[in-house]
Amino acid sequence: MPVNQAPTAVSDTHPEDRLAATAAAMADKSRARMLCALMDGRAYTATELSAVADISASTASAHLTRLSDEGFINCLSQGRHRYYRLAGHDVAELLELMMGMSWRAQPRPPVTTPIHLRQARTCYDHLAGEIAVEVYQFMQAKQWISGDGDTLTALGQRQLEALGLVFLPTTSRRKFCCPCLDWSERRYHLGGQLGAALLTLFENKGWITRHLDSRSLDFTDPGQKGLHKVFGIVRHA
Repeated sequence: MPVNQAPTAVSDTHPEDRLAATAAAMADKSRARMLCALMDGRAYTATELSAVADISASTASAHLTRLSDEGFINCLSQGRHRYYRLAGHDVAELLELMMGMSWRAQPRPPVTTPIHLRQARTCYDHLAGEIAVEVYQFMQAKQWISGDGDTLTALGQRQLEALGLVFLPTTSRRKFCCPCLDWSERRYHLGGQLGAALLTLFENKGWITRHLDSRSLDFTDPGQKGLHKVFGIVRHA
């Protein structure tokens, strides 16, 4: 090598370098707060996300550019406004897993999750929280899904069809049925396409209502009755 020639920089196309860059995008507390806010599946403006992260608009813009460059979020333009949302269910599943992993190496601390979020909330496009965990456990116990949570059984399909769920052919590469670690309960709830379809079914049946300013969900009176009748779950107001 000539004396004046600088060493060649390590290419960021190597898998380990890309992994490090992706992880670094989540390693900032402000960016983490923005990503968590986007876990409700909705789109937000940069101003709204700057308020969530408690930072200035200019700082938020830089963080959003970083998250966009790393493939975590998409920017949607509508008229004069620009909205940001998670890039897809795979990003949401990664974030939910990271939330769970952040507690895994520690003794379980006293539960401090607000009750409205702990009982029922969205995990991007599927149900999370205490009720979701109970639904998942019921489906396992009644053999609607396999013991590892990766397969819907024939019995489970019949029961869900009777409930009103319509199974349509799909070419999505997303897992159809899988367990998703619940960060507040440290147990599993139902994820994948089936988890998303079940949340949509609950909405269409009028079992749940969404909060406009949070990921939390409320089960209506018909929803409370449905939980008890179908899944044997009793909730008290």
